[in-house]
Amino acid sequence: MRAGRLRPALLGAGLVGVALAAVVGYRVLWPARAPGPGEAPVSVRDVLAGDPGEFARATESRPLRFPQDHGPHPAYRSEWWYFTGNLADPAGRRFGFQLTLFRFGLSARAVERASAWATSQVYMGHLGLTDVGGERFHARERVAREALGLAGASRDPLRVWVEDWVLEGVGGGASGFRIRVAEEGLALALDLRPVKEPVLQGEAGLSQKGAEPGNASYYYSYTRLAASGTLTVDDGVSRPVEGLAWMDREWSTSALGPEQAGWDWFALQLDDGQDLMYYQIRRADGLADPHSQGILVAADGSARRLGRDDVGLEVLGRWESPREGAAYPSRWRLRVPGEDLALEVEPLLADQELILSVHYWEGAVRVQGTRRGQPVGGHGYVELTGYAASGSGPLHR
Repeated sequence: MRAGRLRPALLGAGLVGVALAAVVGYRVLWPARAPGPGEAPVSVRDVLAGDPGEFARATESRPLRFPQDHGPHPAYRSEWWYFTGNLADPAGRRFGFQLTLFRFGLSARAVERASAWATSQVYMGHLGLTDVGGERFHARERVAREALGLAGASRDPLRVWVEDWVLEGVGGGASGFRIRVAEEGLALALDLRPVKEPVLQGEAGLSQKGAEPGNASYYYSYTRLAASGTLTVDDGVSRPVEGLAWMDREWSTSALGPEQAGWDWFALQLDDGQDLMYYQIRRADGLADPHSQGILVAADGSARRLGRDDVGLEVLGRWESPREGAAYPSRWRLRVPGEDLALEVEPLLADQELILSVHYWEGAVRVQGTRRGQPVGGHGYVELTGYAASGSGPLHR
């Protein structure tokens, strides 16, 4: 599986999600012998190749409703609930977190079998915790089928779970979210309250990822959530923490085209109240794909869509993974000339590489720069795909 060619069905924050869920879901439901000599592992192309079948596709804009759309969309093959954030304890010790819950549909129809293990859905969870002061990064993964109550999602009330990793809506999701995770000496319990209303990505929530019709997702974001709760890392201490979080929500069916080779995704929260999301899809020839895009959200919640030509992205440094030698970008200059915005983005910890079913880099970053000649700072998260030597061939997640 780690040497296979992964071509994700969705792209945005948590861009690895659907590809990863597809492969692991396939293995969970149909475990097979290890590939023999000369045999390729199971890949997302094996699972997603060909006609999308009876699954719905994102082909045109549709009204997005809240909190209803916080819940599952089983008519589509893939979706995720994606949270990242930067936290601090009362002593000022900084932490970053990523919690992603994925759903992958194996069939558009409900399974009709007598077995209690029968299911048409597989769920996956990813947890990443960055202990900046302790200079440690922790990554964990859960996978379970939607059977026997092991995993699932409900709309009313909003609840998504993979075993005992749980996301719940506060006020049905209208007033915020609650996440609870515990895993091998790590624990995260946060209440998340929206500071701004959700923003629709792409064209009124339809986010086109490639040239072919239907290669798109429905995509919205909460770019600023007030976070408070408790966090435990490997020192065994449960400490109170507060900070800011980001939520991305996305669902779709279709895969990307073969000419798209990876992506760099940025979600930045500036201390002047602005939030910036930008993902740059990298083509196989190294150029930015025309479908690269983002959004700039002002302090009052008003938003401006950004296209590829609105953003300049320059790599200033690299970090080499000690595990596989992958050379990830590790510092950037990001400019939005139309807003007179120039930022330098730097990881809080160089090694925030997730070595899970698929390998990728996702971590907490700090931001410094200027806007209209005035200094501005902040924090955020970056995700990098297409660099690691294991996981996906040209899309090495």
